Amino acid sequence: MITVGVLGANGRMGSEACAAVEGAEDLELVARVDVRGTERSGADAEVTDDREVLRGADVVVDFTHPSAVADNLRWCVDAGLHVVVGTSGVGEDLLDDVRGRLQPGQAVLVVPNFGIGAVLMMRFAAQAARFYDSVEVVELHHPRKADAPSGTATRTAQMIAAARAEAGLGPGPDATTHDPDGARGATVDGIPVHAVRMAGLVAHQEVLLGSEGETLTIRHDSLHRSSFMPGVLLACRKVAEHPGLTVGLDGLLGLD
Repeated sequence: MITVGVLGANGRMGSEACAAVEGAEDLELVARVDVRGTERSGADAEVTDDREVLRGADVVVDFTHPSAVADNLRWCVDAGLHVVVGTSGVGEDLLDDVRGRLQPGQAVLVVPNFGIGAVLMMRFAAQAARFYDSVEVVELHHPRKADAPSGTATRTAQMIAAARAEAGLGPGPDATTHDPDGARGATVDGIPVHAVRMAGLVAHQEVLLGSEGETLTIRHDSLHRSSFMPGVLLACRKVAEHPGLTVGLDGLLGLD
């Protein structure tokens, strides 16, 4: 039996993760932590704001906030826990810091997206990007999302950029010289990324690729947060088998 603690247990993803772990026969939920823990009552009375309860878990899953993830991750690593991070905001500086803190045999898995289809979408996009002149990423999320671009879009752009660099491709064609309002969006490793925040959406992303006379669109849609739970459970079960720092579910799915 693998024991699991959840950080951000009262949030949308955190509460879904708690329910998924409780429903798995081989996992046991032993700790729920949230900054709002002491304000809850009734069914949520077991939620606490004290991270010390996480020491009783084999694996901690973080679904908190970009502003909190760095402190939470460092605390969990220093406590010797295996960690699965589903929160955006884990940049290269934090990853380097975590690598230096890890104890022998300890594992940290940073997951930009737990959707199996989303993982495949990123892989397909990186493969296709070598064959097209232009590529741009559009991510669409609910308006309560705190960060932009999403972690999935950032990871997708990084994978695309690496694949294009390996193929010897330069930047895509773009004659824009005047964009005072930032209409062309952000760039991640030279790849244009656009973020949409709209009521009615959950989590969606499309990669647009084009060359003369042809376009290709690769799109993934998560219509409910339950779509992420198979990936969350997989991460809880397999993280300890991958010591060190790992980004993405690819290795756990046998895609590496």
